[in-house]
Amino acid sequence: MPTILPLESQDFDRLFEIEQAAHSVPWSLGTLKNNQGERYHNLKLIEDDNIVGFAVCQTVLDEATLFNIAIDPQFQGRSFGYLLLHTLIEQLQQKGIATLWLEVRESNQKARRLYERLGFNEVDIRKNYYPTPDGKRENAVVMALYLAEPTFTS
Repeated sequence: MPTILPLESQDFDRLFEIEQAAHSVPWSLGTLKNNQGERYHNLKLIEDDNIVGFAVCQTVLDEATLFNIAIDPQFQGRSFGYLLLHTLIEQLQQKGIATLWLEVRESNQKARRLYERLGFNEVDIRKNYYPTPDGKRENAVVMALYLAEPTFTS
């Protein structure tokens, strides 16, 4: 049974390995390390004492943005991405987060189906947002998941 825990500083070498294997244009190790701290809610998924996935999520007031999610390709297809993201959503709801935002490559149909399955809605397109391995650019689909009704004060 997989376990989901907060990321720790000693996890970065393994996270970087997963990042390199899972993404066509991966983050650098420095970028991974820079997306940590008190404004982040970052998780790792452990299977058989090995980190096999992670999620990097920034929180600001009552909103959060999922910056990165990756599952080691050797462990994909086992619903680990769903489990990791579902757990992240539950934890964000407990923290009072009202909206979770993300961007996904327009061509990444597998990820888009996962996000839609979890209730995300497409809200915008960012033209030429993501770099591609061949030096071109690809559109990003902006998606949002509304976790709580906003509270208005008069």
